[in-house]
Amino acid sequence: MIKIYHNPRCRKSREGLAFLEASGKKFKLIRYLDNPPGVQKIEELLKALNIPPIDLVRKNEAIWKSDYKGKELSDRQIIEALSLHPKLIERPIVIKENSAVIARPAERINELF
Repeated sequence: MIKIYHNPRCRKSREGLAFLEASGKKFKLIRYLDNPPGVQKIEELLKALNIPPIDLVRKNEAIWKSDYKGKELSDRQIIEALSLHPKLIERPIVIKENSAVIARPAERINELF
């Protein structure tokens, strides 16, 4: 099953969703701001993405700049920050089985097919 972690207020996320809809493939929409992922789910996403936690962070968000930027954080601390502040999570994330991409640009979704 294909899943997309989606934020409807984000233009790039809407583009990823439109790309999936146009593909005709069935998928599950996850509005992760409404139901934030916990630490374990973020760890699963990172494994599927095959990236370090810092690469999942939206570093231009105000909360990152005010509370985390410039600090030496462990991977665990970054994951906990993402769980506490899901707005910090890069989006959209599209998952198929055990693989995932941050769909920026939306065409990166093709890497899963």
